[in-house]
Amino acid sequence: DIVKIAFIVQRYGAEILGGSEYHCRLIAERLAVKHDVEVLTTCARDYISWENEYPEGNDRIRGVTVRRFKNARTRDIAAFNRYSDWIFHNPHTREDEMSWLEQQGPWCPPLLEYHNRNHRQYDALIFFTYLYAPTVLGLDIDPSRSILVPTAHDEPAIRLSIYKEMFKKAAAVAYNTDVEKNFLKTTFEFRSVAEETVGCGVELLQDQAQADDPEPEDEDEIHKRMPPHLRARGAQFRRRHRLQGQFLLYGGRIDAGKGCEELIEYFTSYKEQGGEAQLALMGVKLMQLPEVPWVRFAGLLSERERLQALEAATIVVVPSPLESLSLLALEAMAVGTPVLCNARADVLVEHCTKSNAGLFYQDRDEFVECTKLLLADDRLRDRMGRNGKEYVKKNYRWDVIMQKYDKLIGALRR
Repeated sequence: DIVKIAFIVQRYGAEILGGSEYHCRLIAERLAVKHDVEVLTTCARDYISWENEYPEGNDRIRGVTVRRFKNARTRDIAAFNRYSDWIFHNPHTREDEMSWLEQQGPWCPPLLEYHNRNHRQYDALIFFTYLYAPTVLGLDIDPSRSILVPTAHDEPAIRLSIYKEMFKKAAAVAYNTDVEKNFLKTTFEFRSVAEETVGCGVELLQDQAQADDPEPEDEDEIHKRMPPHLRARGAQFRRRHRLQGQFLLYGGRIDAGKGCEELIEYFTSYKEQGGEAQLALMGVKLMQLPEVPWVRFAGLLSERERLQALEAATIVVVPSPLESLSLLALEAMAVGTPVLCNARADVLVEHCTKSNAGLFYQDRDEFVECTKLLLADDRLRDRMGRNGKEYVKKNYRWDVIMQKYDKLIGALRR
């Protein structure tokens, strides 16, 4: 039964790898195989400024129609941070919160106008991320046809009263993890008719690697003739980025908010204690990296190259203190690479304990000791790698995820 679905999300593009926007694209592309899927989004590529970089109008990305609308303003991040600091710590009005929402961005009246005029033509409206104006204001338009994917964690913004009102509205909710669900259900009142803990599938990465390969047969032949040391997992990535020996890998937005500053500090301590491994970072660089030989910046990679990087890594490190799912951790597990995670993110601790595929650290000393332990023990890493693959296969297969979305969409149409 084909249904018409609109995804509403703050940014959308093949270049945006990581976060809720990447998650949204993976779900949209999978649902588009069976249903009529459109994405309503802004012209922004960068979430700091929300500048209009993509052209306005319709686009087609991997089988999905994308309708882009221009933002009315850009964000002054310093002024916004000052206003946030004030609003989180002082009594204020609902008008103050609406002003905060507008300053946060993206502020895109044309998207909301289109949504308001056309919402009846869709069977389901799927909103990604609770935080931004397209979700907060968009959920008002047709709550009975709306599915919210909150991608939420405990942070100062979520305590604002606009969100208390918002969480009551959606007819259905798709949580990422039980940790997220428990936090939201104990903090807010929901009036949804259906809910599921869904998450996201991760096998796409392997599918994509094969699809992006222009001449798979030829490459296989070349691969067979290679000497054994070049046939090792991720050998191409290692050669391209001059990585010899063991290395830790981070992927995603490279900024302090994602724990990258702390990661570099902790890794520096590991090096000061005589550690020989290197640290590689892939993604968009939003902070300065130290100019030392043991930190390698790999840049923004294609999905095929990201797969090679995840396979090449000795350990994939997830330093973010705030996560609602962490595709980075799940993708690492899917290719059999153990993870080292920030224990301040309950979701990451849950992934590690349920899967037995990684360790987590509370502070600098634990980071250093976990790193040393994982690097020293090949058998432990191998066992964790197998556990991770099993965990992903059991919980994050695409057919399981799609069934859950179909169930939520079905609940709206009763």
